[in-house]
Parts: sequence; structure tokens; C-alpha cells
Amino acid sequence: MESGMVLSGGQRALIRESWRRVSGSPVQHGLVLFTRLFDLDPDLLPFFQYNCKQFASPQECLSAPEFLDHIRKVMLVIDAAVSHLENLSCLEEYLCNLGKKHQAIGVKVESFSTVGESLLYMLEKCLGTAFSPDVREAWSKLYGAVVKAMQRGWETLPEGD
Repeated sequence: MESGMVLSGGQRALIRESWRRVSGSPVQHGLVLFTRLFDLDPDLLPFFQYNCKQFASPQECLSAPEFLDHIRKVMLVIDAAVSHLENLSCLEEYLCNLGKKHQAIGVKVESFSTVGESLLYMLEKCLGTAFSPDVREAWSKLYGAVVKAMQRGWETLPEGD
């Protein structure tokens, strides 16, 4: 992915172990992540509409089958990043295209910091005392690299689009 993002062997082990504990219930843990996201930034709710249906509340969105599919997809992206910790660059094109898709619907790059906070919140809630400062640092580093790759999707579009 980016040459400056190097996770130590210890950080990779922390990420893998913590993800192993979370990944068995992706929808349940994804709901924690997105509930927190909507708590932190309710203005993100309108980005999630399916078949032109606007959700009246985060609770309505969080229970919609289409949104649960979105949660599964988000958790699969995290899973792919964890599975490719030694070679994150193989996900570069995919993540760049994912960034383009998010930009096309009007998501701002700045929103990804809130998503990152929500990811760390979910990990903390799901891991309890196993969510140490070292685990937080490793996940922050990984998430930062994923977002940088997605941001390249914004950068490849002409200004004004």
C-alpha cells in the first residue's frame, strides 16, 4: 500500500488476534460500529438509502436488511486488510475504487476519521480489557493506511466532479 506504513510483527499479531475475537460475529460487531458512527455524526444517515428510501432514524437504518448487507461488506473489507497485513499493496486498486464509489455519493474524506473512531470504539467494546493501547495503536495505523488508499480515489477524479 504505502511504503511508509510498516506494521511491526507484534502489531500484526495484535491485529490478527483481536480481529479473530471480533470477526466471528461480523453483523453484531458491525452494528456496534455503525450505531456509534450515527451517534457521533447523525448527518451521515442520509448517505444510506436503498431503493430511494430515506430512513427516518438510525434505528430504522440499522435494522434494514440492505443496511445489514452493507455492514457485512464493511466487515469483509476489514477482514481483507487483516488477511493481507504483509502485503496491503495488493488491496490498493480495490480500496482506491472503493474511495471513488464513496466520493460519487457525496461522502467527504473527513467522514472517515469518524468511521475510524467508531471502529476503535467497536473494538474496545467487543474486546474489553484486551483492547490495550498497543492494540489501539496497531489498528489506528492499519486504518490510516486503508483510508489513505481510499483517498486516492478522490484524488483521481477531476476537480468539480
